[in-house]
Parts: sequence; structure tokens; C-alpha cells
Amino acid sequence: MLFFGHRFIESEHFYHISSIDSINNTPPSSTIYIEFNEDNLDIIKYAIDNGVKIALHVENVTQIVYGSALGVDYLLVAKELSKTAQNLADMYLFDAKILVNIEDEKEIEELALLGVDGVVCSNAIIKINS
Repeated sequence: MLFFGHRFIESEHFYHISSIDSINNTPPSSTIYIEFNEDNLDIIKYAIDNGVKIALHVENVTQIVYGSALGVDYLLVAKELSKTAQNLADMYLFDAKILVNIEDEKEIEELALLGVDGVVCSNAIIKINS
């Protein structure tokens, strides 16, 4: 299981951006965090074309399969969608890892038993202004 922002385990951070220009304000080799919507497709394309890793927040099955087809590295889903997302990832052999934002460490056990690839603690996401 992957851990991002957990107090026991050192990990990379995700940099929440809102524009292509914001990418320039992130550290080298960082992972950007963006929400899936049609307005952000240019950011996703730019990041992929330039070798920038992407953690994409998705809200439904359609967005999950779009995210995988676009070639993002991580798909962040709500806990309620995690089992479905992980089943899709396993069935279609996604390269993207399925991650769930958690508020409490008690959620880790449940998500591990569901086979989810990883968890993201709230302090793992850093907001970047353009």
C-alpha cells in the first residue's frame, strides 16, 4: 500500500495547481494534483507532454476511465468509490494507482482490506498559486 503524507512514512507531496503557469512554481520532479474537468484537459496534456506526474481527482466511473486513458499516474477517489475504482484498475490493468484521501488513520485498515493501492493524508497536498 502506498502512503502519501502519513506521519510515519516519508513520501512525496502533491502540488495542487490551477493553471499551466502554476506548474513552474512546483519543485522539479514533483507530482501535480488537479481535479478532473474539461477545463483542465490542457493542463493534463501539457503535463503529460512534459513528463510531469499527475494525481487526478475524479468523482465517478466515467472520469476514472478517462483519467486512465489520458495516462495520469494517480487517480484520487472518494472512499465510497474506492472499491469500484480498484476493480476497474485491476480489470483493465490501469497504469494509474488508485488513491483515497483519508481524514483518519482508522480508515487505512478498511482500505487495505479492499485492496486499494494507497492513501493520501490531507497534509500531502500543497496548494500552489500561479
